[in-house]
Amino acid sequence: MANKEFLDKLYSDHKKCCKFPSEQKIRSFLNDLLGTLFPEMTDEIFLNRSRFGLHVANLKETFYELIYAKPNNEAARVENNSKIFFDSLPKIYENLVADAEAMYAGDPAAESVDEVMRTYPGFYAIAAYRIANQLFKQKIKVIPRAIAEIAHSKTGIDIHPGATIGSSFCIDHGTGIVIGATSNIGNHVKIYQGVTLGALSVNKVDAKVKRHPTLGDKVVVYAGATILGGETEIGAGSIIGGNVWLTRSLPENSTVYYKTKMNNGGSDHTDILMHKVAM
Repeated sequence: MANKEFLDKLYSDHKKCCKFPSEQKIRSFLNDLLGTLFPEMTDEIFLNRSRFGLHVANLKETFYELIYAKPNNEAARVENNSKIFFDSLPKIYENLVADAEAMYAGDPAAESVDEVMRTYPGFYAIAAYRIANQLFKQKIKVIPRAIAEIAHSKTGIDIHPGATIGSSFCIDHGTGIVIGATSNIGNHVKIYQGVTLGALSVNKVDAKVKRHPTLGDKVVVYAGATILGGETEIGAGSIIGGNVWLTRSLPENSTVYYKTKMNNGGSDHTDILMHKVAM
């Protein structure tokens, strides 16, 4: 049994700690919201429009309670944040439909957009991101990051809510993807499993600067590639091959990949980083 002084310290910490909604409540809200936006993501059946309207009203009430539970939140501020968030849902929905269609178009194994929404971890991850990103832009603390970590634990895909991601974003397979907080991703980008969009440094003094790369429109990044640095910009239409390590910018329509050169009659080899630009 801990001594009295230690127990007193723990009790004092509990008294001083700011209370936030539990992970379980945030997860429940996220899944209810996704199921409201997409019937493919819920088994709930609404017998009539009135029942559906009541469900949406309850969802709004749950959201109000989540953000009202944060310290120093005033009712007027909570009401305003709630209105802004729910007014943003049509645009979030539009983006997510485009994401699902991009995943369907980009994966020969996908049989329908419905299948993508129901089963693809990439769709769940990007859906959670787009919701968390809206809350992040509204400067709501903790909850956006909690949503990101819920998706991370479920899918193995780690997207910081502060990242900027354009429309028709395609994640194929997805496990092990890391997208850092200041990443900027254009439209119609496709990323495979194990890709990292990271920082060259993890120094705390860089917290307020752009640390993660920018990908232009229609960039494809294959499995295991690592792209680092806030000044690293990958031009539109470029292709980054598997396992490439990249810390410098590339012009539009570049292709970067490793080519294996055999030595000593094929007994060993050297991997050479190749870069070409389409003419």
